Amino acid sequence: MLIISLITLGIASVSAFLSFNLKEDVVKAALGCVAVLSSLLTLLFAPWALKLSIVAIPLLLDKLNDLTTEESTN
Repeated sequence: MLIISLITLGIASVSAFLSFNLKEDVVKAALGCVAVLSSLLTLLFAPWALKLSIVAIPLLLDKLNDLTTEESTN
């Protein structure tokens, strides 16, 4: 089950990256829909460890960013 979740997470990442970098609107919308659908499938079928890491990494990065901006203002 972890392998399937990682594959759908990879598909979501690649399609989101491509949808931000392409110029054609139809392809951009289709890749955006694929990215959202793959992300939802990943969150639905992923084990708890992967779900927690997907949620925890952005929160930790935000906290580290706050700490570095706080240190630079002092």
